Amino acid sequence: MVAMPGPGTSRAGPAVPDALLSFVTRSRRLLVLTGAGCSTESGIPDYRDADGAWKHSAPVMYQDFLASPATRRRYWARSLIGWRRIAAARPNPAHVALARMEQAGIVHHVVTQNVDGLHDRAGSRKVIDLHGRLDTVVCLGCGERSSRAVLQAALEARNRVRAGAACARPDGDADAGAGSCEDFDVPCCERCAGVLKPDVVFFGEPVPRERTASAFARLSEADALLVAGSSLMVFSGYRLARAAAERGLPLAIVNLGRTRADSLAPLRIEGRCGELLDALARRLQNVPARPAAGGAKSSSMAAAGT
Repeated sequence: MVAMPGPGTSRAGPAVPDALLSFVTRSRRLLVLTGAGCSTESGIPDYRDADGAWKHSAPVMYQDFLASPATRRRYWARSLIGWRRIAAARPNPAHVALARMEQAGIVHHVVTQNVDGLHDRAGSRKVIDLHGRLDTVVCLGCGERSSRAVLQAALEARNRVRAGAACARPDGDADAGAGSCEDFDVPCCERCAGVLKPDVVFFGEPVPRERTASAFARLSEADALLVAGSSLMVFSGYRLARAAAERGLPLAIVNLGRTRADSLAPLRIEGRCGELLDALARRLQNVPARPAAGGAKSSSMAAAGT
């Protein structure tokens, strides 16, 4: 088992990259779990404050979406506006740093609770989208999947869009204003006329078993877990951190504010993911390249463009 610093919280500053560097360089198969705090620097709001409490009213619950046409109209009316921010978002230094560390053979896999697809856009290829992706739409009737961009065009064609009438919320949601959703026209599935839903896990909806199994399979292959930008208040993320601690794997957390797993993590660093992971990637420039899967040599961080 890798020796780790004693309990306590490290504050962002000159020593933080050293603490992260020590943790990461002792690992040979590092699993990274990311949350909303990894995407806030891309302009996507997060759910919780520094104490783990809701910043906004609770999001739409899965059972309400299924049961109520009015709830579905309200969701899609708000999403029509909120999707623009997601579609326009670009990877920030945190996403880029993790992609480069993957290319260098340092990051074994990323499991993300985010649904924005920014890890993929940054160049990460070993990603499990635990809660799905907003850029895909699924029919609850026949299971057909389609592009959110296509649905967005249909929503805009059917409905008048109020420019500047919304306040951005997490995961492509927006406050669209009272009374603006009653006559909102939502397309149905072109194949079976079924109900369309973003291909993401709503609050109150179980994570698909195959994704959970895949995440735990990657954990069983890993020799350390780094949590970046997640309060771990959602059980799907917390259970992964708890399992790592129960298995004796080194566990480190980088986050602004408290997390549900603070008592489990020997290394806890307070700070922004973009700043800290970028600093980490830069410090790793001089770390020798590691064998990639199958024995091939991966490029060094410097060769990867850091």
